[in-house]
Amino acid sequence: MSALIIRQAVLSDLEALVLLFDDYRKFYGRASDIHAAKEFLLARFNHCESVLFIAYEDNIPIGFTQLYPGFSSVSLARIFVLNALFVSEHARRKGVASKLMSAAVELAQTSGAVRVSLSTATTNETAQALYQSVGWKRDEQFFVYHYAIPA
Repeated sequence: MSALIIRQAVLSDLEALVLLFDDYRKFYGRASDIHAAKEFLLARFNHCESVLFIAYEDNIPIGFTQLYPGFSSVSLARIFVLNALFVSEHARRKGVASKLMSAAVELAQTSGAVRVSLSTATTNETAQALYQSVGWKRDEQFFVYHYAIPA
């Protein structure tokens, strides 16, 4: 049986995270860009702008999740946005993603947050099934809108 460890990532995990983060972006159709991935993650660490959890199986990095802190004006409370969740293809269907999500929820609870939110593609039925299986509820009250800032 392999040893699975989920823990909050620290700066010394950066190199492992960069490879996973690049794979995550490629999964969503983006071109590989290790340098940009590293710069992006390093900036998040340096400015304390996100919390990352990393999963290791037998000391090999296999997945991560990234959360961004925020606030709800209506609730007058802290929230977190689970913005990225990724497990390497060879490590899927082993419960890694649900354990990463559990770590995110535990962080939110200990931080006094009132919720963790995420969004996923309407076509990503595998992810939707996972989220529902671990107790997440799909929002039926609100639509999400985006405004793209012209370059």
